[in-house]
Amino acid sequence: MNEDFRKSPPAPLAPKPFNVPKPFETFLSNGLKVVILEDNRLPIVSFRLAFRVGEINDPIDTRGLTSALASMLTQGTNLRTSRALAEEVERLGASLHASSSSDNTRISASALAIYGFDILKLMADVVLNPAFPEQELDLYRRNTIKSLQFQRSQADFLAHEQTAKIVYGTHPYGVISPTPAEVEKITREKLVAFHRHILVPDNAIIIAVGNINRTGLLDELNTLFGNWQKGNIEWTNFPALPVRSEKTLTIVDRPGSAQSNIVLANPAINRNHPDYFPVLVMNQILGAGASSRLFMNLREEKGYTYGAYSSFDTRRHAGAFEATAEVRTPVTGEALKEFFYELERIRTEEVLAQDLEDAKSYLTGVFPIRAETQEGLTNLIVAQQLYKLPEDYLQTYREKINGVSIADVKRVAKTYLMPDKLAIVIVGDAEEILQQAKPFAAKIDVFDTEGKPVDISKYGKATTAPTVNATGKWNLILEFQGQKLPVSLNLKQEGDQLTGSLNSMFGSGEISEGKVNGNKLKAVANTEIQGQTIELSLNATIDSDVMKGTINADNPGFPTVNFEGEKAVSN
Repeated sequence: MNEDFRKSPPAPLAPKPFNVPKPFETFLSNGLKVVILEDNRLPIVSFRLAFRVGEINDPIDTRGLTSALASMLTQGTNLRTSRALAEEVERLGASLHASSSSDNTRISASALAIYGFDILKLMADVVLNPAFPEQELDLYRRNTIKSLQFQRSQADFLAHEQTAKIVYGTHPYGVISPTPAEVEKITREKLVAFHRHILVPDNAIIIAVGNINRTGLLDELNTLFGNWQKGNIEWTNFPALPVRSEKTLTIVDRPGSAQSNIVLANPAINRNHPDYFPVLVMNQILGAGASSRLFMNLREEKGYTYGAYSSFDTRRHAGAFEATAEVRTPVTGEALKEFFYELERIRTEEVLAQDLEDAKSYLTGVFPIRAETQEGLTNLIVAQQLYKLPEDYLQTYREKINGVSIADVKRVAKTYLMPDKLAIVIVGDAEEILQQAKPFAAKIDVFDTEGKPVDISKYGKATTAPTVNATGKWNLILEFQGQKLPVSLNLKQEGDQLTGSLNSMFGSGEISEGKVNGNKLKAVANTEIQGQTIELSLNATIDSDVMKGTINADNPGFPTVNFEGEKAVSN
């Protein structure tokens, strides 16, 4: 048999038609918009009640109120306790939950079609009659504050906290989470008043997709929501975004971090911008996936990271471009160099016709997959309605993608990628990365993990402390999740180099890449915790026979841990 056919992949099949019927739209007398798409392929139904208000509409003195409101809607009503509500949803084999984002608030529900009206009644109850019980609110506050405290141990959160502040300035998009003090200010009285003010029918859309009888549904919607009173939302004029005129470098210092979390960002387009489709195609070529340029360069060719990506965060009022990667600390500067290389390349050189065709093929091919499930189709319609996209948005999506040209890609790259005005944000060990990153920006700021400014002059100084001898066994106590856990280090020092082992109740590990500088030491320990291999970074100071420091890992969910201990007395 001739094996030549194995030398090249088969030609792609002709694209299949993608036909999404336009949904039926109407309004109730109180202004509630109703969107219905009858889809009888499966005996299920999905509902979304969506509001064009989100976390940017929080009162200035109570940030976090919208998120709290969404979370508390399903925690009990005037007719049902939280437990009774959960049991009724479970009895129907249905789902019911609420969520908020920066721009919008949504209540989502789904069920078998025979229980469609039952879950719709529960949706109406949580929206119209929330009780905001004090006991559930107190639990929400405590859990949220714990979550906020945990966030500060995560490099990704710290990077995006600084990025949002820099790109969006005083615009509400510049705040990505409330503080614990702001959460403490949330009261039942504030939730009741805020609920009455923002969850109103004339700023809402209810979307129903699935095995639905349109006439019966409209009757039920009038019964459940017809007496809902109109509101009077006063829309805020948000401040303009800062005008960027130069590159800036912001470092969040995490001493001992084995990785640098890099974000490069600049202001870009909002969701309904006319350049949305050319930007989508351009970004697919640049960094949206594992075959894009950033990934192929920084991971496949250079091996600096497990993944490098770019994205456009397009929101209602503004948007931002971001390029991101988590790289090994020693190659932070080289990684930045490759980021800037790829940004300049796509701005100044025309992309290859094959690259453009591949990007279009991916985007037009994956879009119908997103609409294959009822939930996926429902979410596409919700986004279309919330952001007031054209009526034929879903029907013409692939046509708009295929209409993007090589010239369009270069044009939007030059317009919306701004290498000379980028905000460079890096979370990592400032002592190790500052000198590497300095050449990329004249304006440099350093912060600690609490967001407080740090004097940049403290870095890069030669230690004046005499070199210690760390050789020996060290008995340490780690403060981990409210517990004090014993850990031992067995160290061997030769010159300024350090090796040894780490032993704890979680497991053991070998210490490598250890170095002593005066009375400071840094090292890496590879260990196994709960079946997962983790690289721990140790950063410590030795004063006589006392060692103090931190251990951290750049794995999600692993916080920075403080430790202190003494050198064991040798026999």
